Amino acid sequence: MTEYERSRTMPAQPEHVFDQAANVGRLDSWLPEALHVEAEELPAVTVHEDRTDEDTSAVLRARREQMRLEWGTREHGGYAGWLQVAGLDGGASEVTVHLSFFDAGHDPGERAVADALDTSLRRLEEQVRLRVEHPAG
Repeated sequence: MTEYERSRTMPAQPEHVFDQAANVGRLDSWLPEALHVEAEELPAVTVHEDRTDEDTSAVLRARREQMRLEWGTREHGGYAGWLQVAGLDGGASEVTVHLSFFDAGHDPGERAVADALDTSLRRLEEQVRLRVEHPAG
C-alpha cells in the first residue's frame, strides 16, 4: 500500500470550505482536471479518467458533522481517500487530503500524485476565495 497526504491553509471558515469541497455538482472545479465525477444515487458515483479514458465505479460520502469527505473504488478496492477540513484561529481552515493506493496498478507515482494534490488544493482554495469574496456567485 502506498499513501500520500497534502495540506493547505485556506482563508475561510471550515463550513464554507467543506461546503465547496463537498458540492458534488462542482467537484470538477477543484479535482484534478483529468478526473470527472458523475453522481448516481449517492454514495454511488462514476469517475471518468481522461488519461485512461475509463470509467470507474466509486463511492463518495460527505460527513458534514465531521467536515470530512471519503471516497474509494467500489468493485476492486484499489484506491481510497479522504479530505478533512479543520478550523484554525482567525477564521481560516486547514484542508488535508489523504490518498491510499492498495493496488500498485492504481498508483500513478509519487510525483504525479503530489502534483495532482497540490494543484487540487490550490484550485479548491481559488473556488473558496470566489465564494467568500462573491457570496452570490
